[in-house]
Amino acid sequence: MAATMMKSLVYDKSSMPWDKTRGLLAMDRPTPTLNGENDGENVLIKVIYAGFCGSDRGIWNRTAFKGMIFDSLKQEKATTRTIGHEMVGEIVGVGSKVSARYGFNVKDIVSTESHIICGGCYQCHIGQTHICSQDTIIGIGRDGCFAEYIKLPANVLWATDPRRIRMKVAALQEPFGNAVHACTTADLRGKTVAVFGCGTIGLFVVMVARALGATRVIGIEPNERNQAMALKLGADEVIPVDLSRSAPGGWRADKQLVTDVRNSFDGIGADVSMEMAGFNSSVNNAIQSTRRGGDVILFGLKQGNVHIQAFDRLIVNGLSLHSVIGRRIFETWYITRNLLEDRTNGIQDKISDVILGGGEDTVVHIDEFSPESFEQTLAQWPKPLIQF
Repeated sequence: MAATMMKSLVYDKSSMPWDKTRGLLAMDRPTPTLNGENDGENVLIKVIYAGFCGSDRGIWNRTAFKGMIFDSLKQEKATTRTIGHEMVGEIVGVGSKVSARYGFNVKDIVSTESHIICGGCYQCHIGQTHICSQDTIIGIGRDGCFAEYIKLPANVLWATDPRRIRMKVAALQEPFGNAVHACTTADLRGKTVAVFGCGTIGLFVVMVARALGATRVIGIEPNERNQAMALKLGADEVIPVDLSRSAPGGWRADKQLVTDVRNSFDGIGADVSMEMAGFNSSVNNAIQSTRRGGDVILFGLKQGNVHIQAFDRLIVNGLSLHSVIGRRIFETWYITRNLLEDRTNGIQDKISDVILGGGEDTVVHIDEFSPESFEQTLAQWPKPLIQF
């Protein structure tokens, strides 16, 4: 039986003014329970590991998701939001309809899709559930997985075999799926790929692009630590970004960087450019570094307007721009599982050894959490894990 109170990491708007604070607060909160027929299709999960992602960094630094968090708290007449949406855990309770309808049972190990879909909007009806018009994001629009327990609808769960995928890696299936979705938006077989921004998802893209048949993959990244990781994960080359060449907030492409990228692909440019950073200048760098007739995948996300430099050339050069959000439910998850369970591609080992640093220093147990020490972990590693 779950205890009546559980340890959680939260944002509390009553004690943490958005514009004057940072970080998350460790707090005991009531453990969710399954309440009869009202929870017939829900499950209760004991969280084992939860991944701390870029969105969570945005909440930590108060640079993203204020509106979504505040609006949802207002609707709930609450002040506290448990954060987190990447996880792996063990089912400890199932609603009355779950086993028969979804096949999940107590003791099953599961991960979860982070977008809880409505199933009734136009997008859901035509199979575009990943852009459901009424979706709710775990850890933003409803309480998330930075807690000992979480209650979720069974229809977003993803069965995971811990004999095939290590538990710490299994906690990262959701963000790894972002990279899979980005890399399956264009056909990468026999193509050259430029990855603009080698944060966690960009690092995943380096591995996925190679596994899906890309012939040459280069990274474009300002951070030396991430540059080294990209090379370890299989990038053929990493071109450093010289931030001194662009003014803060600048939107124009870096001419020298574009020249360097195009030269890396025999002067032609990349077949496919993956824009993973979201900065306006990075978007223009990606567009201008792509060959005529090539594809630009837009995954990086920043609020506000974006200026497209030399827009006429985008059209004249016949470029295709694709915006990517989340994962195709559950098509992307099947591809994700296959890539992670296939030990011949080395992806699972590389995630464990490089991105998770062997799985020791990147893991913070909830009992040892403090904002000050976790800030140091965030500075040292692109993907910390919280253990419960």
